[in-house]
Amino acid sequence: MKTCIQIIVFVLFGFLSKAQIVKNKVKQMNQENVSQENTTLSPTAVATFGAGCFWCVEAVFQKLKGVEKVESGYMGGSVKNPSYKDVCTGETGHAEVCQITYNPQKISFEELLEVFWKTHDPTTLNRQGNDIGTQYRSAVFYHDSKQKQITENIKNDLSLSGSYNAPIVTTLEPASVFYKAENYHQDYFNLNGSNPYCQMVVKPKVEKFQKVFKDKIKSQE
Repeated sequence: MKTCIQIIVFVLFGFLSKAQIVKNKVKQMNQENVSQENTTLSPTAVATFGAGCFWCVEAVFQKLKGVEKVESGYMGGSVKNPSYKDVCTGETGHAEVCQITYNPQKISFEELLEVFWKTHDPTTLNRQGNDIGTQYRSAVFYHDSKQKQITENIKNDLSLSGSYNAPIVTTLEPASVFYKAENYHQDYFNLNGSNPYCQMVVKPKVEKFQKVFKDKIKSQE
């Protein structure tokens, strides 16, 4: 009888020990998940837009609160490592784009899209003003299904609202390889503000943007 009781106690003790091990493991996993969540409180995300000449797009998005970096480059084509000269032929399939690194805790993808649609004409096919060609197409290069769905929803809402006098021709394209443009294209407006193109095209667009989105602009340091 004593031996049976000892066996039962031994088995029960073993079961409780295993249960405690499992409990500790679950606790450890929960702590790891919390730790991972804490590390993503201030993450960065990426959005890629084509809206005509990337000098204009860069100059606008650089000024937005929550935007940490804007790089001009090329996306959506079939040629590897294209140069500006290659893209300007309109034969590589690339669009001039800006790749925007931003903090979702400070600015949402929806807010970026709002600026995107209000700072260029999304109804002119492969054209922005006097810049003509497929490289100047209006395009959102989505990085995941969520960005795609959000873009589709807002585009449909804008189309139904009658906000524009013509159909929106903005394309939704999956993000592909981003080829950063030559160094002289980076931070172009800030470094070349007196350039005639900047004075006639970029500056008026930036000034209009600043009036419409004055509450979203970074404070001047």
